[in-house]
Parts: sequence; structure tokens; C-alpha cells
Amino acid sequence: MENNETRKELKVTAIGNGSVIDHIPAENVFQVIRILNLEAFSDMVLFATNLESQKMGKKGIIKISNKFFRPDEINKIALVAPTATLIIIRDFKVAEKKKVEVPDTVEKIVKCFNPNCITNHENVSTRFTVIDKGDLRLQCHYCEKVTSGKSISFL
Repeated sequence: MENNETRKELKVTAIGNGSVIDHIPAENVFQVIRILNLEAFSDMVLFATNLESQKMGKKGIIKISNKFFRPDEINKIALVAPTATLIIIRDFKVAEKKKVEVPDTVEKIVKCFNPNCITNHENVSTRFTVIDKGDLRLQCHYCEKVTSGKSISFL
């Protein structure tokens, strides 16, 4: 590299097998780490936030070695980072790449904020209908209260 060239990229260790969550809104990276309990994960977890993005302005990315997400975990990602892309890596190659999608219903992963809801008093699994995917809003199947995206609390 010549002296007058400026390095514009940071090289990060590639993962052999695992998952990459890309295009996370920068302000939501730590929330994604928390809801997926990645702080307790014993294999390599790399993350970056406030990266420049032509599409998003600022974005975040998380690379997790030897981790493949279950559908309920993908739904959590979609609720917190609906713009995210999930990339599956096998043998250092992209095996699959897909945008996460906010599901039509959310079961057993979100807590109802209504203290009087049956799900907060009895052994009843939570269930919500997504009534607005753009400005995320969930309606409880039991008490019919509506929770906005910013008020979501995960179980």
C-alpha cells in the first residue's frame, strides 16, 4: 500500500460455519445480542456497529461461529431488526442468504405488557397477531391489548 492511500476496510476473521446477521439498524445491535443471549455463547461472536451503509446510513453486523438460528430466534431478530439479512455460512462459503421477515403471529417469545393478562398469571403461552409490520404493533390474542415495537419485552 502506498503512503498516500487510506485504508477503507477492516478485515475481520472469517467464520467456517455459522451465521451472520447483517443490515441491523446500528442502534439495535446490542438489543439483538441481548435477546439471542449471545453474551453467554461460548464460540466466537464478532460484532460491529455504526458501520457506513449506502442503504441505511449506519448499520451493524454480528458474526456467530457454529450457531444456526431456530425459527423462534429468527422471529426475535425480525421483531428487533426487520431490515436484517441472515447469512448461513458452511465451509467458509455462503450457503444461504435471506432477509428476515416479521411473522404474522408471534408465539412464546414476547411478554404481554398488560399486568392483568392471563399470560401473566397462569401457565398460558403468549400469542400475538402482528397488526402492523411497518410500525411494529402486536395485539395479544387473550386480552387484545396492543403493544408497540418499542415496548416489546422478550420472555
